[in-house]
Amino acid sequence: MSPVMANRTRFSALFEPSHVICHTELTERDAVIMELLRRLAYERGIGNVEAIFRHIVEREGQRATVLAPGITMPHARIETVERLVVGIATSAKGIAYPQAQEGPVKLLILTLAPKDAPGAYLQALAALAKVCQDPGTAEAVARLESAEEVWQFFDRGGMMLPEHLSARDLMEPVRAKLFEHDTLERAIDLFVRQGLRELPVVDKNEDLMGVVTTYELLRVCLPDYILWMDDLTPILNFEPFAEILRRESKTWLPEIMTADYATVAEDAPAVQVAKEITRQHADCGYVLRGKKLVGVVSLVGLLDKIMRE
Repeated sequence: MSPVMANRTRFSALFEPSHVICHTELTERDAVIMELLRRLAYERGIGNVEAIFRHIVEREGQRATVLAPGITMPHARIETVERLVVGIATSAKGIAYPQAQEGPVKLLILTLAPKDAPGAYLQALAALAKVCQDPGTAEAVARLESAEEVWQFFDRGGMMLPEHLSARDLMEPVRAKLFEHDTLERAIDLFVRQGLRELPVVDKNEDLMGVVTTYELLRVCLPDYILWMDDLTPILNFEPFAEILRRESKTWLPEIMTADYATVAEDAPAVQVAKEITRQHADCGYVLRGKKLVGVVSLVGLLDKIMRE
């Protein structure tokens, strides 16, 4: 089966059966990662194994890449490879993985991406998204008897790397949101308790209506005429804020929400997320399916995924 179809790369083209350790006897995460790195060093000449190992372990310690129950995808971006390199280890007994909350890992997919390839790892991750949704994948692959069978599993699945990342690949779940019938009181509570700078407002169908920001809240509290006052003596005790507090439970969000925010369709190219966030001078971009709010991409998250993932 051809590794490349319609200018898209099959996930199975990123590794060979010789890159697979089938039924490893090792049961600790670090030992398995090192075993895979040594295999890839022999097969692909990936460079300084010890340095790469330290980088992967440090990253996994900060934020483990557990894709699904029994499946993890540790990874690193390194200067010594020119394209994505994958190594796979399976374990019938299970690999102890500190951050895996749902039991031992049966399928470990190690991914090395070029240092100067933003988003390459996320493309590999996107290719695996569907197979990882099946709760039986880890057990099914762990039962295979040979490295060749493991490779064939991924090849038969027809998993393809997308030509480009989409907003869907970058987005995170919406941490908090407001509904059109909520009041300013509810917005202030969420701003303060969750340390947020802005909150999306949706209707009963989860369609995005607007955004309430801490900046807009301050603008309501401090009308334009106050901004031009040199003598602030009349308001030293935050009198305008007191007025807002008196009516916060009666102020509906449509009165204060802004229409100036960044949105993209979920299937839009990821670079469009960066464009819209920059164009709006925003902290995040909201991802829509039609009008429905399905996710959010923060500016920090965008930089992390594109520049560091």
